[in-house]
Amino acid sequence: MKKEMTYLESVHKYGRIWGFVIFTLIMLFPLALSFIFQAIPDWAALGKGLISILPMYWAVGLVEVFTYVPMLGAGGAYLSFVTGNIANLKLPCALDAMEKANVKANSEEGEIISTISIAVSSIVTTLIIVVGVILIVPLTPILEADVLNSAFDQMLPALFGGLAVVFISKNVKLAIAPIILMLILFIFVPFLNASTVGIMVPVGVLFTLAVARILYKKGII
Repeated sequence: MKKEMTYLESVHKYGRIWGFVIFTLIMLFPLALSFIFQAIPDWAALGKGLISILPMYWAVGLVEVFTYVPMLGAGGAYLSFVTGNIANLKLPCALDAMEKANVKANSEEGEIISTISIAVSSIVTTLIIVVGVILIVPLTPILEADVLNSAFDQMLPALFGGLAVVFISKNVKLAIAPIILMLILFIFVPFLNASTVGIMVPVGVLFTLAVARILYKKGII
């Protein structure tokens, strides 16, 4: 008699399958464009460019796996890595949903809540993009108005600020060190900006884990 798969076993099975499917489609896209437009890249130049940038992405990708999976759960991690925009959208959405449901990512309930929240976030994002593409021309004069520029600049800070209040208030002692670190880095290191958030999130997590262990050993938390 065939043993029935558990929920987590099915998550890993289908997560791997769809991960490989998406990976294949992503890799085939540039090849398809090259074939359709008969535009073959300069392989030597492409190889040199990849050698210079791929190590950084490999390192970040590896760190992100160990950083995000414990926070999102298996199902949420598979789905968010496929749909992308984890740090700015999927992670805050999943954390807020689990916070509201009072569950942890390493529990089966947390797995389900995280996966559902990320799935809904992906669907909503896709619908907004579709609407944006349709309305981009008539809305361009409004969106480019000077009066709205300041508001758009504050959207992500407002989102993360709201989440920060919730999580910092849970353990203020632990939050002080990573906050100071990030303030120092972003104020005094010129090349750090919004585009480096994906790199700095894992750095902040690892630093916070190290600080948490030190504070725990000293009996402070």
